[in-house]
Amino acid sequence: MSVTPYAEDGSKREQVERMFDAISPKYDLLNRVFSMGIDQRWRRLVVRKLGEEPVGHLLDVATGTADLAIMGAQAADRVTGVDISEGMLKHGRVKVEEAGLAERITLQQADSTALPFADASFDAVTVAFGVRNFEDLERGLAEMIRVLRPGGRLYVLEFSRPQRTPMRQLFRFYFHRVMPVVGRLVSKDSAAYTYLPKSVDAFPEGSRFLELLSRAGGSEVAARSLTGGIATLYTARK
Repeated sequence: MSVTPYAEDGSKREQVERMFDAISPKYDLLNRVFSMGIDQRWRRLVVRKLGEEPVGHLLDVATGTADLAIMGAQAADRVTGVDISEGMLKHGRVKVEEAGLAERITLQQADSTALPFADASFDAVTVAFGVRNFEDLERGLAEMIRVLRPGGRLYVLEFSRPQRTPMRQLFRFYFHRVMPVVGRLVSKDSAAYTYLPKSVDAFPEGSRFLELLSRAGGSEVAARSLTGGIATLYTARK
């Protein structure tokens, strides 16, 4: 997958790690402002889907500041969250402690393309707004499928591009014009919120992503469009 890099030097993994370390202090604030809180509604949908079947151990990949990991504790006995950015995890650990969930949620630094877990370790895997940042998308998907137990479920929540007028035009203007300016002003990072719309544009969404999920070993793959096509929930089973 081709994505415009955050910096000119280093691997994509290193670039993304530096970017999220830099914006981690303002990440939650900007998420809520930019989405008007809708991002949390999307995460609650994932948790409701998780709750349809028992989940002993949940893995949340690209957990960031642990929003979905904390919500996931409503549906799972234990949660492990992984992310390449230690800066994001630092903020996530504070939130886990404040939620009183330190005994049930573990956060650790790890690369999505080389998850440090044995095969069939988890009942479910989630990732919210993170797969487009994977250095190797197909390998990352294969890793998430690998660590799922047979019959386990994968939920991928990701931005997508609306196809209908006027949502398509409004979304593009907001993502490419408004968001980068506000993001730079608040986060003091000159590139992070320019990277975001470019990464969404480059992401192989819809049927192309479902094909990648199938090739990675997923079955029963499906996609559900959310909020006029601004986001998509992809699901698969091992």
